[in-house]
Amino acid sequence: MFNFLRGIKTEANRWQPGALPGLVIIVGVIVARLTGSLQFLELVTLDKFLRLRPPEPRDERMVIVGITEADIQRTRTYPIPDRVLAELIQRLQTYQPSAIGLDIVRDVPVEPGHAALTSLFRSSKNVIGVEIALPDRSGFTVAPPPNLPPEQVGFADAVLDADGFQRRSLLGAHNPQQDYRFSFTIRLVEQYLAAQGIELENGIRDPDAMRFGHVELTRVHPNFGGYVKADAGGNQILLNVRSGAMPFRVLSLAQIQSGVNPEWLRGKIVLVGVISLSAKDLASSGAIAGTNPGRVYGVEMQAHAISQILSAVLDQRSLLQVWAPGWELGWIVVWGLVGMSLGRFLRSPWKILLGLIVLCSSLISISYGLIILGWWVPIVPVLLILVLNGTGLTAALFYRREQELRLRLEERQFVIEQTFNAIHSGPLQTLVQILRTAQSQETPPPFLPDLQRLSQELRAIYGSVQRETIEAEPHLRLGSAIDLALQAPLHELLYTVYCNTIEQELPHLKTLKSKVVQFDPLNTRHLRLEHKRGLCRFLQEALYNVGKHATGATRLTVICTQKENQQVIRVIDNGRNNLADDLSEPFRSQNSGLGTQLANNLAKQLGGKFRRYPNQPRGTVCELVWSANRRWFW
Repeated sequence: MFNFLRGIKTEANRWQPGALPGLVIIVGVIVARLTGSLQFLELVTLDKFLRLRPPEPRDERMVIVGITEADIQRTRTYPIPDRVLAELIQRLQTYQPSAIGLDIVRDVPVEPGHAALTSLFRSSKNVIGVEIALPDRSGFTVAPPPNLPPEQVGFADAVLDADGFQRRSLLGAHNPQQDYRFSFTIRLVEQYLAAQGIELENGIRDPDAMRFGHVELTRVHPNFGGYVKADAGGNQILLNVRSGAMPFRVLSLAQIQSGVNPEWLRGKIVLVGVISLSAKDLASSGAIAGTNPGRVYGVEMQAHAISQILSAVLDQRSLLQVWAPGWELGWIVVWGLVGMSLGRFLRSPWKILLGLIVLCSSLISISYGLIILGWWVPIVPVLLILVLNGTGLTAALFYRREQELRLRLEERQFVIEQTFNAIHSGPLQTLVQILRTAQSQETPPPFLPDLQRLSQELRAIYGSVQRETIEAEPHLRLGSAIDLALQAPLHELLYTVYCNTIEQELPHLKTLKSKVVQFDPLNTRHLRLEHKRGLCRFLQEALYNVGKHATGATRLTVICTQKENQQVIRVIDNGRNNLADDLSEPFRSQNSGLGTQLANNLAKQLGGKFRRYPNQPRGTVCELVWSANRRWFW
């Protein structure tokens, strides 16, 4: 059990350095969704998914009888006279339809034929007329056709979103007189299903909802799916339109007058409406494909609203549902964490981009499949999180790799400089003296050309090494041939560096009589391998400086510890070091050297500070201090 818990802790620690940006993005996107900033995108995405569904078979339970522009031209008047409507209804009744829905506002007489139409309304029990029950912007409503009883009247009011599109179906509402009115949709569905013994009842899960048999019509709430603070007045459900180019049979007035196949109309719901652009009885929908994008005839929209309820009750076709808010939040967070894990398991920026494409494709496919099953789940917030996290992580990795490469090149250049300086100060100087002695003789020795060639070859080493390519290694190869596994604890690595360096044949290390060392465990959760490599090089270089420049040093103090929120590596000697005494000009010159530049770069990466200053009363202090707190944005 102990090993198991330790393993969990180790994995959590590995996650921590890059967790905060991803979590901030997740929280930010969730806040944006809760405030409604993503509502428009979610609604547009819903329309797109509904429009891309596979085509469904035509709903043969419904027929639209559309009064076309040709019918209007033939009648030579608009609105269509009451006599024409009366003759049409009489003709339709001969086909014995289950219900006739007259989706034409007819509250005032349109002569000739008004008396015949009102008489027909009085005798026809299966005719449903329309009214406008809710006030428009001017406060006006439209009364139902005369002589139709209240149970044969339904309102044609629609609920529109901010973009003017209709994505909800209003089934019931109170009019200004506080009378509860049913919609045209519900009246026709009720009429059709009553013949099959299915009655309209109150919901079971939600008593304020409507129910036909076992199918409860889930009401829309203010915060429902992608909606935020929506107008949920009355009884509304999401509109799950029927897909396909021809979802319903459409007949013209002229076709009915000339006669059609009786089986097309017998026992069906017949909707009568105007399907002419000049009449401007249009609705807007982004979920219905058509020749006029976004524009649908009003009678067609009524047919979709009726068909979705009939199909749900009789065919088990899914109504559009949404998850509870908690489940939606969990869905977003889980996908966000999956996106964050890309950086945990994939180290290559290109692999992360490929993983991001796979995740986004999977998300879209799953969300599309759920839409087909009738579930509207959040997709825009998740895509936004994946894209922001994925692109941000990729950019961070590209930047990190560039910085690491730059640091490695600087380190290599530093090593090359050290190597050349060591050759120049030792073997080359000796060789120069031998050459001068040999050249000063009257008779040059026979090996003089060999010595000159050796001098040229040694000097060519520097240029040759500079041209070599640098390759990454899993271990740290220090100048003293120490091979350190960087996965070890940092204080152990530093102590190994100390032990191996102090044994080097450096002149001023031999004079040391007292050594004080302190290597305490350090917080390395936020350190990368390059940082640990740099800290080891920093300690080694500081000790080398003592061995090469601290003349007469008798005491050495090496401290690697953590004090409160600060971590420090400090090397102190008491030798005479002309690089540091009294902050002289040579000391300031040394501060501009490559070694100091590398130390300053390392301190900057760690969010710390590098200093080299005189020790009192004599000697030098070389110090690197950085914060022990976690730095999330590396």
